[in-house]
Amino acid sequence: MSASLPTFRLILAPMEGLADDILRDVLTRAGGYDWCVTEFIRVSSTVLPHSAFIRVSPELNRSSRTRAGTPVRIQLLGSDPDLLAANAAQVAQLAPAGIDLNFGCPTPLINRNRGGAALLDEPELLHRIVRAVRAAVPAAIPVTAKMRLGIDDTARALDCARALEAGGIQELVVHARTKQDGYRPPARWEWIALIRDSIRIPVIANGEVWTVADYRAMRSVTGCADAMLGRGAVADPLLARRIRAEEQGEQDSQGGPSDQWEHGGDWRNVAAMILDFWSQVQRKVLPHQSPGRLKQWLGLMRGRYEQADEVFLALRELRTAADVTPVLEQHLASVRG
Repeated sequence: MSASLPTFRLILAPMEGLADDILRDVLTRAGGYDWCVTEFIRVSSTVLPHSAFIRVSPELNRSSRTRAGTPVRIQLLGSDPDLLAANAAQVAQLAPAGIDLNFGCPTPLINRNRGGAALLDEPELLHRIVRAVRAAVPAAIPVTAKMRLGIDDTARALDCARALEAGGIQELVVHARTKQDGYRPPARWEWIALIRDSIRIPVIANGEVWTVADYRAMRSVTGCADAMLGRGAVADPLLARRIRAEEQGEQDSQGGPSDQWEHGGDWRNVAAMILDFWSQVQRKVLPHQSPGRLKQWLGLMRGRYEQADEVFLALRELRTAADVTPVLEQHLASVRG
């Protein structure tokens, strides 16, 4: 990459119930990511043992990196500053690539228990949490945060961002929706621009990036070159690689434009990723649980790849790994050729 080209970072988002260590492994080996963040680890009443952090992030046993070498930051969720600080100090003993604080989860159960986005009406509390965690963690370990724009409105978005900065975070990811917005489009990218202008630390934009064109539009509106990719990265497992190739003026492995997936996509590469994912899932969960994991991912890819839709429909009624494997291999046989 030429030194004159603009630099940017792409981060794989924490997605509860979806982006576990297996999917992180498969997606980061596809390429394009600078780091990723785990699903949140809920901190509610006690200091968790090391095994609780390693269970969510086995990468801690590999210098906090995926097999591709992508750094993995550990995300904590809670509302008690002292308890979060104590857990941050505990996970810091495992030398994570970073510690991230979740102020964005919109799940009702989490919010009823004062977690995630439910705290966005309390910038003073956000400040105390971050200050306590930062003080408990060695300076060499980055402490970052992810926030939404508010609970029902954006009235306190700037106050929250400033409180997090003042508490000592080094970078801020902003999901451009309120808790009430859920995941409904459009993302309010213009608010990320306002937050970026109101604080001095780096801001990473998040929300509604499904294509290379979306990334460019988001970058234009927010002024943020750095982006966190969530559901778009799951729907198109090659999205980060496409964005990086396009922004660097390169071509994909087939010699076509890097957004060629919109006209059919590089199914051979994706199919190989699916087979790898399926192999790993079977080793991790019980035989009756693994088909659900596979169908969950295929379901998200259906709108991007016609072939994923075909495979999903073929597997939809199957309930065990023994039933799924021969059908999956039949549909994806070409990738073994």
